[in-house]
Parts: sequence; structure tokens; C-alpha cells
Amino acid sequence: MSTDTTDTTTTPPADPERAIEQADATTRNVWAALRSVQDPELPISVVDLGLIYDVAVTDGRVEIDLTLTYTGCPAKDIITGDIERAVIGVEGINEVDITTVYSPAWDYDRITDRGREQLNEYGIAVPGYDEAPDPTCHN
Repeated sequence: MSTDTTDTTTTPPADPERAIEQADATTRNVWAALRSVQDPELPISVVDLGLIYDVAVTDGRVEIDLTLTYTGCPAKDIITGDIERAVIGVEGINEVDITTVYSPAWDYDRITDRGREQLNEYGIAVPGYDEAPDPTCHN
């Protein structure tokens, strides 16, 4: 099930690495399943792109707070469908509830270091990523 909200989130989005480290086994498996979901337009997972704001697992039900890179993202249905299929395959999970939130808004700072490396290897420069070489044009 997927719902939308424009309400302001009072807590900051979860840092995926910290959330994974602190999670129980089932929640870690959900994060791993989420990491297998690729953004349809970029060679990066929805986790490393910073689209997953929170994951909560209770009694076989997982609640996922998801954002998009912009509010009119045409890939929303693809992303939520891919997430539902990936997460419902996790042992112990029998229900997936995805809430799309728009506040706080997604920005480049949400991309994980791992994601920045992947994008850089693909040839996409990420603002603020110090490891990326300066783009130059060669004739």
C-alpha cells in the first residue's frame, strides 16, 4: 500500500548506515532488500540515493517513509512497486506500507558516500563530492 503526505516531518531522515547498524536482523534484511532496488533513471539504489527516510518493522509489517527527487517524479509508481516486491520477499514480512513524504525535501546531501562513488564511477558528478575529479572538456 502506498500513500502520499505533504506534512512536514519533524525528525530528520534516517542515516541508512547508522539505521542498518542499529537494526534488528529483520530490519537489516529490509534495508538490504531496499538496497537492491535501483532508481530507474540512475545507476544507484534508492537507499544510496537517499530516498528512504525511515524504516520501521512491527509484527511482520514494514512502514517505509520514501521521498522522491522532486514532487512530480514520473517514476514514483515504478519505485514504489519495486520496493514493495523487494521487501515483501524478506522473511518475516507480510505487509508493506510506503508513505511518500515531501518534507524535508530531498537534496544532494542525502546521497550516501557509497552512492556518490557509484555515480562518479558512472560519470555523473555530484555537487559537494570532493573525491570526484573536476569535469573538463577535451577536444
